[in-house]
Amino acid sequence: MRSFDELESLWCASPPAPRGSGTLRLIVLRKGDGVHETPATAEIDPEHGIVGDRWQLGSAPDPQGQVSLMNARAAELVADGGPLDLPGDNLVVDLDLGTEALPVGSRLRVGSALLEITPLPHTGCRKFSARFGQDALRWVNWKDHRDRHLRGINCRVLEAGTVRVGDACVVE
Repeated sequence: MRSFDELESLWCASPPAPRGSGTLRLIVLRKGDGVHETPATAEIDPEHGIVGDRWQLGSAPDPQGQVSLMNARAAELVADGGPLDLPGDNLVVDLDLGTEALPVGSRLRVGSALLEITPLPHTGCRKFSARFGQDALRWVNWKDHRDRHLRGINCRVLEAGTVRVGDACVVE
C-alpha cells in the first residue's frame, strides 16, 4: 500500500488526464462480496444501470448512482500494480473527471450510452480503505483534491447503449 506522500508525488509527476474526450479502459460488474467481473462489453440502460451489476439489486437503488466512474490514472496509483477492478467502480476511464471538466449536469457519451453527472458524492468507504489503506482513502478525499474527484463520480443513465473497452468517452 502506498503512503499519502507517495501517492501525491506520483500524481503530481504524471501527465494530466485528457479533457473533453477520453477512453474507456475497463468495465466492472460488481456481483457482491468483492466479486467483480470485467467484461469487454456491457449494456447500460436507464432502468438497470449497467445490466448485471449489483446496483439494481438494492432495496431502493438511487438513480443518482446508477453508474460510477473512476479516473484510470488515480486507480492505477491506488491499486499499486493490482487489478484496476479493485476500487469497484463500473467504468474506469482515461478522462479528467474534475468539477472544472465535468460539472454536475454534464453529459458524457460512453460508447452509445449517454450518462449525466449527478451531485451524489463518491468518497470511498471502508472497503476502499481495507483494499488500499487509510492513506489512499485520505489521499482521494483530501480537500486539495476534492474538485478533482480522484475517488470518482456518480452518474445516471439518460440513454441506453452498449459500451466496450476502448470506446471513446466524449463530453457532450
